Amino acid sequence: MFFAEDSVPRVKEEYFENKRREIVDAAYRVCARKPITSIDMKDIIDEAGFSHGVIYKYYKDLDEVLLDLVRRINEDNRLNDKIISIFGQQDKKNWEEIIRDVCAMLADYMIQVGPDVLKISIYANMMAVSEPERAERIAGKLQKNETSPLIELISALSVFMKKVVSKNKLKPVKSISKILEYMVAAYHGIQTGYVLSNCYHAEQVIGKYKPKEMFSCLAESVILMINGKE
Repeated sequence: MFFAEDSVPRVKEEYFENKRREIVDAAYRVCARKPITSIDMKDIIDEAGFSHGVIYKYYKDLDEVLLDLVRRINEDNRLNDKIISIFGQQDKKNWEEIIRDVCAMLADYMIQVGPDVLKISIYANMMAVSEPERAERIAGKLQKNETSPLIELISALSVFMKKVVSKNKLKPVKSISKILEYMVAAYHGIQTGYVLSNCYHAEQVIGKYKPKEMFSCLAESVILMINGKE
């Protein structure tokens, strides 16, 4: 049986991509079980069931594997369409409703991505604190369209909030950048509590971290901060 000349490179490329996908799958499972900072390449090799040589044929080191894992997670959980839809309602809804819609979207996002992705996110944040240079090297290799969906949202929120303040002549209690920092910190706090409650069943927090309720509270606090003082 004969193959077209141009089919051979395509088959090789598909085989190459499938192998890389299997390795990233293995990394996903490992990273959902243990902190990223405690993982080494042997963990990935053992999980994938490949030989040492096979793994290093496709990735030169662990950080290359982690980079592709981050790319996949971000690609699988894009918020672009939802962001466009929410901010596209500005002519039909008041700005407070838009803020509530954004926070409701974040609650849905947290629930929908699943516990494994949330745990990996927490472990990645831990690495950013304990090994900042390493984390920066990995993040620095991401293209603009490969970064976290939440970065896109923060950018859109910044533009929106500044427009709201200017249009309504508001005097927020803090600068927009500080309010956004508060939102990011709150998001990570809710995420951590949600994981502790639903994945590790920590007695102190079990059942207490309900994303929809907590993000609803976040929305109201952000609205109050933007409204400022009369």
